[in-house]
Amino acid sequence: VQLVESGGGLVQAGGSLRLSCAASGLTFSSYAMGWYRQAPGKGRELVAAIRSDGRTYYGDSVQGRFAISRVNFNNTVYLQMNSLKPEDTAMYHCATLRGVALDPNYWGQGTQVTVSS
Repeated sequence: VQLVESGGGLVQAGGSLRLSCAASGLTFSSYAMGWYRQAPGKGRELVAAIRSDGRTYYGDSVQGRFAISRVNFNNTVYLQMNSLKPEDTAMYHCATLRGVALDPNYWGQGTQVTVSS
């Protein structure tokens, strides 16, 4: 299984970015997918998840600002990030999720998002 993230970068507060995660080596449509982030000195945080049936989950800190989506025919999951804040600065990773508890198993290498004030 390979997950490759892209779309990170430097943006001013209030701006937007869209992250992409291209998956290969798996039956993508059968997997729940998630976006995690980790800032320096902080723990890993689940930002958003999307189940195989399209149901979504968002962390409290991004609710109403971020949107996760998936396109099964091209094995890609997206994270649209709007109204970005400096506290959104982190390395963002996508992951496959398994089980009712949505435990992560496969990870991508990550893409850096930096939001300037």
